[in-house]
Amino acid sequence: MVLGIPFFLFSRQVNCQNISIYLLIRLMRLHRCEGCLAACGRQRRATPLPTLPRSLVKTKLYKRSRRTPYTLAAMSKKNCVDMVDATPPTPPDTDAPPMPWFGMDIGGTLTKLVYFEPRETNRREIDKETEVLKNIRRYLTRNSAYGKTGRRDVHLQMDNVEIRGRRGTLHFIRFPTSEVGAFLQLARSKGMADLVNTIYATGGGAYKFEEDFIKEVNMRLSKMDELDALIAGVLYVDSMNAQECYYWATPDEQPVHTHVCDSPPYSEAALSVYVRKPFDFSSPYPFLLVNVGSGVSVLVVNAPNDYYRVSGTSLGGGTFLGLCCLLTGCSSFEEAIALAASGDNTTVDKLVRDIYGGDYARFGLPGDLVASSFGQMCSAERRARVSRADLARATLVTITNNIGSIARLCASNEHIERVVFCGNFLRVNPLSMKLLSYAMSYWSRGALKALFLEHEGYFGAVGCLLHLDTKNHKQNRCPPPENQADR
Repeated sequence: MVLGIPFFLFSRQVNCQNISIYLLIRLMRLHRCEGCLAACGRQRRATPLPTLPRSLVKTKLYKRSRRTPYTLAAMSKKNCVDMVDATPPTPPDTDAPPMPWFGMDIGGTLTKLVYFEPRETNRREIDKETEVLKNIRRYLTRNSAYGKTGRRDVHLQMDNVEIRGRRGTLHFIRFPTSEVGAFLQLARSKGMADLVNTIYATGGGAYKFEEDFIKEVNMRLSKMDELDALIAGVLYVDSMNAQECYYWATPDEQPVHTHVCDSPPYSEAALSVYVRKPFDFSSPYPFLLVNVGSGVSVLVVNAPNDYYRVSGTSLGGGTFLGLCCLLTGCSSFEEAIALAASGDNTTVDKLVRDIYGGDYARFGLPGDLVASSFGQMCSAERRARVSRADLARATLVTITNNIGSIARLCASNEHIERVVFCGNFLRVNPLSMKLLSYAMSYWSRGALKALFLEHEGYFGAVGCLLHLDTKNHKQNRCPPPENQADR
């Protein structure tokens, strides 16, 4: 060998170009060994580099080396794959709160929990939080039921959403507020408190259960204003889901008060013709937002940061459930809705025809319109014949008629044409939506549609989850409890 070059390169009339190519290949291999192996902490191999065999001259590696100049870019892309492992990892976002990320809305009846599952874990999470974080993620995402009352609404799951620069999946979980104690026990058993010391929360329960969170799991509730969280959640989810907004209407889109129907408007036969239709909510402002939870709040929304409360009513979802439990002996919202679906309110309510013998034509009031909710229950004879299902149906008609009437009056006073209903009262509850659609269409003479949102009662929890972005902490911080005595 001459200078480490095999003698056969000279003995076979090889020109200077071939010698340069061999040197190039040798240098590239030495560079890879020195760079990669040193980075991996291993000792460089001491065995000599073998001589260039004749067969190698015709290989793809040889041909590639002839047409590829010896540059760092070419080397890193084609010939030094092993050096990728030696690249320093991207520094973790030390500003971001630790996983897992939650948002909570602790309402008077139901607690809503939104969990963000990241698509990928960063280096900090891999190094410090692996086992506990994996256990929490596995438990929350592989189950749709937690204990006897906790449920994950799988049909509402949102994939490929972005929060704080990270892509992932939003999971929507609910349980009765009366079971907050069981939730805290679960959080403690899964080690959640070892990773999270603060959860952004809204709703009355954020104040009511604050001491319980501190005592049981040493977890602080950072409270957000309910309306701030609600509006932020609505606008964010709608921007991520093109099918978020919809309405119920007859196939021909004619106002319900113009329909000639042999069945009472609140009956299953009349409501069965309603079909769900998408609504383009891309240019929403201004709109009226009617949040139907335990009670009802009505908001005028002119812009993301320009909204105010104009009205409300204490007769909401909590009223419906409470009366159904009292009148029918049911024990859950689902049971109450199931009863109402099979009931007939005309055996409970006093209709226009019960008073006038038919329609009240002068004012355009059809005979099968409710004139007095529960008006027939003054009669002992009728009380003896009424069924549990009829009582549940009459209760639902009473609540939805009242909400629809108030919403229509507020929209008229504020000169607003879009009325959006949301809240957990509407969760998996098309019957209530159809009744609200009828009420809005009837009272507005077809001028207004009742619009609905796919994720119903979870917007407050989503708004709290979005609050993880520290850029907005100062301007959106909810005032301390002593300043909210009027709430």
